[in-house]
Amino acid sequence: MTKRYDVIIIGAGSVGVPAAEAISREGLKVAVIDSLPSAGQGQNKKAIGGIRATHTNPAKILLCQDSINIISNWENRHGHDIEWFQGGYTFVAYNDAHEQLMRENLVIQKESGLNINWVDKEKIIELVPGISKDGLLGGTYSPEDGNSSPLKTLYAMQKQSLSNGAEYFFKESVTNIKLDNGIIKKVFTNKDEYEADFVINAAGASAKYIGEMVGINLPIFPDSHESGITEPVQKFIDPLVVDLRPGEGTKNFYFYQNVEGKFILCLTPEPLLPGTNENETSVFLPQVAQRLIGLIPRTKHLKMRRTWRGLYPMTPDGSPIVGKITDLEGYINAVGMCGQGFMLGPGLGELLARLIMEKTSPSDERILEDLSLERDFGKVEKLK
Repeated sequence: MTKRYDVIIIGAGSVGVPAAEAISREGLKVAVIDSLPSAGQGQNKKAIGGIRATHTNPAKILLCQDSINIISNWENRHGHDIEWFQGGYTFVAYNDAHEQLMRENLVIQKESGLNINWVDKEKIIELVPGISKDGLLGGTYSPEDGNSSPLKTLYAMQKQSLSNGAEYFFKESVTNIKLDNGIIKKVFTNKDEYEADFVINAAGASAKYIGEMVGINLPIFPDSHESGITEPVQKFIDPLVVDLRPGEGTKNFYFYQNVEGKFILCLTPEPLLPGTNENETSVFLPQVAQRLIGLIPRTKHLKMRRTWRGLYPMTPDGSPIVGKITDLEGYINAVGMCGQGFMLGPGLGELLARLIMEKTSPSDERILEDLSLERDFGKVEKLK
């Protein structure tokens, strides 16, 4: 027997769960389908937890500003401790080229109303005690950015969505989507069949496969990144720190110290590792240790607890693909988060709710235009 819902969301991750929470809050009947055993078991649990609005794409800035507002007020509104810490972000500059890039980005960021400034070397040393001073020029600092626990945040949002009436179907894979004259009619899984007015593709690294079911080619090409976490030590660094310098086998490096005092570390490999292989490599640990010790020498005796590898569903320009499709009724994209699904998800969930309820603002329409599948993908974000 076919199950009937107002909205079906494919994927219970960093985008699907916030969308379920926001849409079900509007009184709509929402079903979330995921092939894994519970929410957040895909790429969400591999996210490091940073949330920043300091992008250079205005659409991403607006979405992440909404995300920060949602996350920073979550515990007060709902009573769930999600380990939110508003320590800010700092991008450090050790050469003239990176200083110039950051200063150029500041113009766009300030035009969008972001609280971010260039700070001198002494301020960076104050923000990041123990940072290497050799060649340090300064950097940018955005105090309203922060971090929270990806798993605790998603669990809290799922719990809230359940109280709103959303339903979740786990260990269930979408096998086909039926169309009739360009209208979504049914979603078939390995266990059941569903009908809905809207189907949201929030399938993360599997989004391209879902798109093919409705006849669209999503330009999403996953690559993989590794992360690690250390033992806890007394917290002495508040912001998430980004070092854009390349190193041996690395394009850049970023880390923060969480509320428990653990360092959470990540880097972008060079060259990139395309594909969907999520097995840890033997090279990551020495690479990331070298990067951290080189930047913060006092961490040389820290012990690593574990490492892991996750997927970044990348698009050609480094920005998500969001919104409806021309000549395809009832289908909505929320895909291609480029490794930033956790920070984009809460704001994006609210946008999707307004889109379905036909309550979009002029600002929403600009976001949807900028992130449309039909956009020019040649305009690449400077810091994607």
